[in-house]
Amino acid sequence: MKTAERIEEKLTAALSPLRLTVVDDSHKHEGHSGWREGGGTHFRVEVVSELFDGKSRVDRQRMVYNLLADELSDTVHALQLKTLAPLEDTRR
Repeated sequence: MKTAERIEEKLTAALSPLRLTVVDDSHKHEGHSGWREGGGTHFRVEVVSELFDGKSRVDRQRMVYNLLADELSDTVHALQLKTLAPLEDTRR
């Protein structure tokens, strides 16, 4: 299973997101620190979840980092996060 698929699977199972986008941006970082051939090192994630209601931006990001601890300690070098509660989601 690819890293992007593992990220999506873990976040879906734990956060029951109303919307989840996982984008592998590794190709944009070729030659930079942490980049590896084949990608799977730099990701952009946007997640909208009711579990974020009443939580600060830092607490939301900590939730995601904890869920993806294995990936962050192994294959993922960089993770750009946008974590929203449903009422903050302007794409609805």
